[in-house]
Amino acid sequence: MAKYSSDSLRNIAIAGHGGTGKTSLCEAFLFLSGKSDKLGRVDDGTSSLDFEPEEQKRHISISSAVNFFEWNKHRVNIIDTPGDSNFFTDTKYSLRVADSVIVVVDAVGGVEFQTEKVWDYADEISLPRMVYISKMDRERADFFKTVEAINTKLGKKTTVCYLPIGSEESFKGLIDLANMKALLFDDPKGKPKRENIPEDLLEDATAARETMVEDIAECDESLMDKYLEEGELSIDDIRAGLRRGMISGDLIPVVCGSTITNTGIVSLMDAIVNFLPSPLDRGVITGTKPDTEETEERSPDEKAPFSAMVFKTIADPYAGKLTLFRVFSGTVTSDFVFYNSSKDLSEKCGNIFYLEGKNQVPVESLIPGDIAALAKLKETSTGDTMCDLKAPIIYDRIPMTKPVVHYAVEAKTKGDEEKIHSSLNRLIDEDQTLSLHRDPETGETILSGVGQVHIDITIEKLKRKFGVGVTLRQPKVPYRETIKGKTRVQGKYKKQSGGKGQYGDTWLEIEPLPSGGGFEFVDAIVGGVVPRTYIPAVEKGIVEAMAEGILAGYPIVNVRVSLVDGSYHTVDSSEMAFKIAGSMGFKKGFQECHPTLLEPIVDISIEIPDEYMGDVIGDLNSRRGRVLGMDKEGNNQVIKGQVPLAEILSYAPDLTSITSGRGTFSYEISRYDEVPAHLQEKVIAEAKKKDS
Repeated sequence: MAKYSSDSLRNIAIAGHGGTGKTSLCEAFLFLSGKSDKLGRVDDGTSSLDFEPEEQKRHISISSAVNFFEWNKHRVNIIDTPGDSNFFTDTKYSLRVADSVIVVVDAVGGVEFQTEKVWDYADEISLPRMVYISKMDRERADFFKTVEAINTKLGKKTTVCYLPIGSEESFKGLIDLANMKALLFDDPKGKPKRENIPEDLLEDATAARETMVEDIAECDESLMDKYLEEGELSIDDIRAGLRRGMISGDLIPVVCGSTITNTGIVSLMDAIVNFLPSPLDRGVITGTKPDTEETEERSPDEKAPFSAMVFKTIADPYAGKLTLFRVFSGTVTSDFVFYNSSKDLSEKCGNIFYLEGKNQVPVESLIPGDIAALAKLKETSTGDTMCDLKAPIIYDRIPMTKPVVHYAVEAKTKGDEEKIHSSLNRLIDEDQTLSLHRDPETGETILSGVGQVHIDITIEKLKRKFGVGVTLRQPKVPYRETIKGKTRVQGKYKKQSGGKGQYGDTWLEIEPLPSGGGFEFVDAIVGGVVPRTYIPAVEKGIVEAMAEGILAGYPIVNVRVSLVDGSYHTVDSSEMAFKIAGSMGFKKGFQECHPTLLEPIVDISIEIPDEYMGDVIGDLNSRRGRVLGMDKEGNNQVIKGQVPLAEILSYAPDLTSITSGRGTFSYEISRYDEVPAHLQEKVIAEAKKKDS
């Protein structure tokens, strides 16, 4: 395998909405470059990049995959990213370590929701991009309508560099606007025949070329001067201008093609090596000095201190953990000891691999721009910075998407309870948007994820990789119990069974506290009617009764209990007797204080395209929710509202259904409100049914 300089490397992420043909495009790159001898297909499960069984079952990418090919003396690293919003954090990390992104847009479907998300993030990190309009051979494919949608919806003007010759079944080639030649593709290896532009397309091609040249000239003052003087730019000027404009982000070239017929793919591969930036073109990378706000910079230079970012972790029950990273500066060799500045520890890396989908290719050393993997690192995980201990730097992490889908998980097989935790934690190492915790109130083990598909795939992986089967059910809603009235009540415990008896007598005053008041115990005993040594036991009995709940078994809150009177026996009284007396008095008095149930109310934020506003607001109202306001976010609307948690336990799949997968949401618990009376009866009856 030839070793390339950083200047000859291209690191590109392939991103866009699910189903636009991203993986098929990557497979075409590998086949047409000679990297693979067979064209992998997503639909028939032969893709080298969608190699996980869960991907092959669904015909979608659920995880970023890495491969590379060689073209015109360049090495091109490709990162095929997921197009499903459930796995967008994975996509963002892939974009973070790429030097450019090819945004794939379906010529039939146009600009879809996830495309907008990718575009917005590329804007956020100033990532150069190119647009590839796919599926030009499909029925209803419309190149010009798609270009218009890109310019309108994504808010940036693009520069068309190739025009299609024909569309749908008649799509057979491209017009290369720079060279003003027709490229006809009828060779299975995708090599074009160069011919003159058909007469009926010449006028449109001439106009499109003029627009392209103007766009290029506008990005470079010297080219603009030349264009104004001569009215034309040379081929070399166009190439140089395109490259400079792409690197600066001022130009976004548009190309098109079909991966089914391999039409236009070779032209795209030429554009990748000719116009997309190398690691050197991307320039200095900025981070911070550990434990400070001080800015640190690293140049993509082999002589600079080593630094890299981990962008993916793969958990394998047999091979162990595989850590994928991108080198930003310096060099690294096998058995190198690096400093993990994110966790303040050092680790030794063993063998280094290039990845070809699921296959590994050993490599001795890496340079700036290289993307590679290490096996069996113990502490280093996704988002961590690897660097030289003598020159530490930390690169910014990507905030994890908040989980919005929660399930209680139970082992299907007895004895697998411990394996659930250890195996799921292995998967969390791989995917940090998953989380696992034990709810101390309900005792349930809660698995949380970004969406329903995310959870479903996690459970399938758990079974396939670790042999652990689980059942899922909706977690219990963390209701609370409280009171609305006051009372004075006696709690008396007296037991005589021969010998020493048990005696404890308490008088309690019970009253409500304001919301958020918790619990307050007041010692109002005077005259020693209850000895000091027994008073803590009374409080303990009350606290234990509150924890267990009385109405429906939920914790009791917002209550003040005052111990105001009582009596004791010099022989029979004990701490245990007063603890039981306090508990008995509280349980009796609680029922006299107009008890009620409280439910958690969440602040919810729902981001959707405009056309779904009415349906989403109507659905929110049907869930006892209320809208507090709306904000504009790019091309979408963000609905802010409040809704009971009990009403949105299954909201993720419902929102997906309402918005055709284009809606996202997040929430956090805001406060507790009283449950409506008719629903209280249902909750209490359900709780008693489970206890019986």
